[in-house]
Amino acid sequence: MEILRVTNLAKNFYLHNPGREIKSCRNISLALEHGEFIGIAGISGAGKSTILKCINRGYLPTKGDIIYDSEAFGKIDLAAASEREILYLRRHEIGYVSQFLNVMPRTTAIEHVINALTGIGIDAGNAETDAREMLIYFRLPENLWDIYPATFSGGERLRLNLAHAMVKKPRLLMLDEPTASLDSKTKILVRDMLQKLKDKSTSMIGIFHDIEFMEGVCDKVFNISDGEIIS
Repeated sequence: MEILRVTNLAKNFYLHNPGREIKSCRNISLALEHGEFIGIAGISGAGKSTILKCINRGYLPTKGDIIYDSEAFGKIDLAAASEREILYLRRHEIGYVSQFLNVMPRTTAIEHVINALTGIGIDAGNAETDAREMLIYFRLPENLWDIYPATFSGGERLRLNLAHAMVKKPRLLMLDEPTASLDSKTKILVRDMLQKLKDKSTSMIGIFHDIEFMEGVCDKVFNISDGEIIS
Protein backbone atom coordinates (compact mmCIF):
# COMPACT_ATOMS: atom_id res chain seq x y z
CA MET A 1 0.00 0.00 0.00
CA GLU A 2 1.40 3.36 -1.05
CA ILE A 3 1.98 6.17 1.43
CA LEU A 4 3.38 8.54 -1.21
CA ARG A 5 3.22 8.88 -4.99
CA VAL A 6 5.08 11.58 -6.89
CA THR A 7 4.00 12.08 -10.51
CA ASN A 8 5.73 14.25 -13.15
CA LEU A 9 7.28 16.53 -10.55
CA ALA A 10 9.21 19.53 -11.84
CA LYS A 11 10.76 22.54 -10.14
CA ASN A 12 12.14 25.60 -11.93
CA PHE A 13 13.82 28.59 -10.36
CA TYR A 14 13.56 32.06 -11.85
CA LEU A 15 16.43 34.53 -11.59
CA HIS A 16 14.71 37.85 -12.21
CA ASN A 17 17.79 40.04 -12.47
CA PRO A 18 19.44 38.20 -15.39
CA GLY A 19 16.03 36.96 -16.55
CA ARG A 20 17.02 33.31 -16.51
CA GLU A 21 15.13 30.13 -15.69
CA ILE A 22 16.94 27.20 -14.07
CA LYS A 23 15.36 23.76 -14.33
CA SER A 24 16.35 21.93 -11.15
CA CYS A 25 14.35 18.73 -11.58
CA ARG A 26 11.78 17.44 -14.06
CA ASN A 27 9.75 14.36 -14.94
CA ILE A 28 10.24 12.91 -11.43
CA SER A 29 7.87 10.02 -10.72
CA LEU A 30 8.21 7.55 -7.87
CA ALA A 31 6.07 5.61 -5.41
CA LEU A 32 6.86 4.86 -1.76
CA GLU A 33 5.16 1.96 0.01
CA HIS A 34 4.26 1.99 3.71
CA GLY A 35 7.38 1.00 5.66
CA GLU A 36 9.65 1.26 2.63
CA PHE A 37 12.93 3.16 2.36
CA ILE A 38 13.93 4.77 -0.94
CA GLY A 39 17.45 6.08 -1.46
CA ILE A 40 18.26 8.84 -3.95
CA ALA A 41 21.78 9.09 -5.35
CA GLY A 42 23.50 11.52 -7.70
CA ILE A 43 26.27 14.10 -7.92
CA SER A 44 25.97 17.49 -6.23
CA GLY A 45 23.61 19.76 -8.14
CA ALA A 46 21.69 16.87 -9.72
CA GLY A 47 18.41 17.97 -8.11
CA LYS A 48 18.20 15.52 -5.21
CA SER A 49 17.53 18.03 -2.42
CA THR A 50 15.00 19.87 -4.57
CA ILE A 51 12.87 16.74 -4.77
CA LEU A 52 12.81 16.36 -0.98
CA LYS A 53 12.09 20.06 -0.44
CA CYS A 54 9.16 19.89 -2.87
CA ILE A 55 7.70 16.91 -1.00
CA ASN A 56 8.14 18.76 2.31
CA ARG A 57 6.80 21.93 0.65
CA GLY A 58 9.89 23.96 1.40
CA TYR A 59 9.64 24.61 -2.33
CA LEU A 60 6.37 24.95 -4.22
CA PRO A 61 6.62 22.63 -7.24
CA THR A 62 6.36 24.13 -10.69
CA LYS A 63 4.47 21.08 -11.92
CA GLY A 64 3.31 17.67 -10.77
CA ASP A 65 1.36 15.87 -8.06
CA ILE A 66 2.60 14.69 -4.65
CA ILE A 67 -0.12 12.46 -3.22
CA TYR A 68 0.43 11.59 0.45
CA ASP A 69 -1.78 9.15 2.34
CA SER A 70 -2.27 11.16 5.53
CA GLU A 71 -3.60 9.77 8.78
CA ALA A 72 -5.44 13.05 9.43
CA PHE A 73 -6.58 14.13 5.95
CA GLY A 74 -6.63 10.97 3.85
CA LYS A 75 -5.03 11.28 0.42
CA ILE A 76 -3.82 14.84 0.01
CA ASP A 77 -1.79 16.54 -2.72
CA LEU A 78 1.11 18.18 -0.92
CA ALA A 79 1.72 20.36 -3.96
CA ALA A 80 -1.71 21.96 -3.54
CA ALA A 81 -2.36 21.64 0.22
CA SER A 82 -3.01 24.74 2.31
CA GLU A 83 -0.28 26.17 4.54
CA ARG A 84 -2.28 25.15 7.60
CA GLU A 85 -2.45 21.54 6.39
CA ILE A 86 1.27 21.50 5.63
CA LEU A 87 2.14 22.88 9.07
CA TYR A 88 -0.04 20.23 10.72
CA LEU A 89 1.58 17.43 8.70
CA ARG A 90 5.10 18.64 9.49
CA ARG A 91 4.28 18.70 13.18
CA HIS A 92 2.41 15.41 13.43
CA GLU A 93 3.22 13.11 10.51
CA ILE A 94 6.18 14.16 8.37
CA GLY A 95 9.76 14.51 9.57
CA TYR A 96 12.64 16.17 7.75
CA VAL A 97 16.35 15.99 8.53
CA SER A 98 18.44 18.72 6.93
CA GLN A 99 22.16 19.41 7.08
CA PHE A 100 21.19 22.87 8.33
CA LEU A 101 19.76 23.68 11.75
CA ASN A 102 16.65 25.82 12.20
CA VAL A 103 15.86 26.44 15.86
CA MET A 104 13.61 29.04 17.46
CA PRO A 105 15.63 31.83 19.14
CA ARG A 106 16.49 31.34 22.82
CA THR A 107 15.76 27.62 22.61
CA THR A 108 18.34 25.24 24.06
CA ALA A 109 19.26 21.93 22.44
CA ILE A 110 17.19 19.80 24.80
CA GLU A 111 14.23 22.20 24.61
CA HIS A 112 14.32 21.84 20.82
CA VAL A 113 13.88 18.08 21.07
CA ILE A 114 11.32 18.30 23.90
CA ASN A 115 9.26 20.78 21.88
CA ALA A 116 9.03 18.27 19.03
CA LEU A 117 7.17 15.92 21.39
CA THR A 118 5.04 18.37 23.37
CA GLY A 119 3.93 19.77 20.01
CA ILE A 120 2.21 16.47 19.23
CA GLY A 121 0.61 16.15 22.65
CA ILE A 122 3.20 14.23 24.69
CA ASP A 123 3.24 15.37 28.33
CA ALA A 124 6.28 17.34 29.48
CA GLY A 125 7.70 14.62 31.74
CA ASN A 126 7.67 11.86 29.13
CA ALA A 127 8.85 14.31 26.48
CA GLU A 128 11.93 15.20 28.54
CA THR A 129 12.71 11.53 29.20
CA ASP A 130 12.47 10.63 25.51
CA ALA A 131 14.48 13.70 24.50
CA ARG A 132 17.29 12.81 26.90
CA GLU A 133 17.40 9.24 25.61
CA MET A 134 17.62 10.41 22.00
CA LEU A 135 20.37 12.95 22.71
CA ILE A 136 22.35 10.30 24.58
CA TYR A 137 21.83 7.86 21.70
CA PHE A 138 23.28 10.32 19.18
CA ARG A 139 26.15 11.16 21.56
CA LEU A 140 25.47 14.85 21.83
CA PRO A 141 27.53 15.79 24.92
CA GLU A 142 25.34 16.52 27.94
CA ASN A 143 27.19 19.76 28.65
CA LEU A 144 25.70 21.12 25.40
CA TRP A 145 22.06 20.32 26.17
CA ASP A 146 21.30 23.62 27.92
CA ILE A 147 23.18 25.73 25.36
CA TYR A 148 21.76 27.59 22.35
CA PRO A 149 22.68 25.49 19.26
CA ALA A 150 23.88 28.50 17.24
CA THR A 151 27.33 27.84 18.72
CA PHE A 152 27.41 24.15 17.72
CA SER A 153 29.74 22.58 15.17
CA GLY A 154 28.31 21.14 11.96
CA GLY A 155 28.36 17.60 13.32
CA GLU A 156 26.69 18.65 16.59
CA ARG A 157 23.96 20.49 14.69
CA LEU A 158 23.30 17.46 12.52
CA ARG A 159 23.05 15.19 15.59
CA LEU A 160 20.50 17.59 17.06
CA ASN A 161 18.53 17.61 13.79
CA LEU A 162 18.47 13.81 13.81
CA ALA A 163 17.29 13.68 17.43
CA HIS A 164 14.58 16.30 16.80
CA ALA A 165 13.17 14.50 13.75
CA MET A 166 13.47 10.90 14.89
CA VAL A 167 12.21 11.29 18.46
CA LYS A 168 8.66 11.72 17.05
CA LYS A 169 8.84 8.47 15.05
CA PRO A 170 7.08 10.11 12.09
CA ARG A 171 4.98 8.24 9.52
CA LEU A 172 7.07 9.72 6.70
CA LEU A 173 10.70 10.77 7.17
CA MET A 174 12.88 12.59 4.65
CA LEU A 175 16.63 12.77 5.09
CA ASP A 176 18.90 15.17 3.22
CA GLU A 177 22.47 13.89 3.64
CA PRO A 178 21.91 12.85 7.30
CA THR A 179 25.45 11.52 7.71
CA ALA A 180 27.35 14.25 5.81
CA SER A 181 29.41 15.67 8.71
CA LEU A 182 29.38 12.71 11.09
CA ASP A 183 32.19 10.40 12.19
CA SER A 184 32.02 6.70 11.29
CA LYS A 185 30.72 5.59 14.70
CA THR A 186 27.84 8.09 14.63
CA LYS A 187 27.02 7.09 11.05
CA ILE A 188 26.46 3.55 12.30
CA LEU A 189 24.14 4.91 15.02
CA VAL A 190 22.14 6.73 12.33
CA ARG A 191 21.85 3.61 10.20
CA ASP A 192 20.76 1.51 13.18
CA MET A 193 18.13 4.08 14.20
CA LEU A 194 16.80 4.23 10.63
CA GLN A 195 16.44 0.46 10.68
CA LYS A 196 14.56 0.64 14.00
CA LEU A 197 12.18 3.27 12.59
CA LYS A 198 11.69 1.21 9.46
CA ASP A 199 10.87 -1.85 11.58
CA LYS A 200 8.14 0.26 13.21
CA SER A 201 6.70 1.15 9.77
CA THR A 202 8.17 4.61 9.25
CA SER A 203 8.40 5.23 5.50
CA MET A 204 11.54 7.06 4.37
CA ILE A 205 13.22 8.82 1.46
CA GLY A 206 16.89 9.64 1.92
CA ILE A 207 19.70 11.30 0.00
CA PHE A 208 23.11 9.72 0.55
CA HIS A 209 26.44 10.11 -1.19
CA ASP A 210 27.49 6.79 0.33
CA ILE A 211 24.65 4.52 -0.78
CA GLU A 212 26.78 1.43 -0.08
CA PHE A 213 26.76 2.44 3.59
CA MET A 214 22.95 2.13 3.51
CA GLU A 215 22.88 -1.37 2.02
CA GLY A 216 20.37 -3.50 3.87
CA VAL A 217 18.29 -0.47 4.87
CA CYS A 218 17.31 1.03 1.50
CA ASP A 219 14.78 -1.04 -0.48
CA LYS A 220 15.19 0.89 -3.74
CA VAL A 221 17.74 3.36 -5.07
CA PHE A 222 16.95 6.01 -7.69
CA ASN A 223 19.85 7.62 -9.52
CA ILE A 224 19.38 11.27 -10.52
CA SER A 225 21.37 13.05 -13.20
CA ASP A 226 20.77 16.56 -14.53
CA GLY A 227 17.43 16.74 -12.72
CA GLU A 228 15.97 13.48 -14.04
CA ILE A 229 15.78 9.88 -12.87
CA ILE A 230 18.11 7.78 -15.02
CA SER A 231 17.74 4.43 -13.24
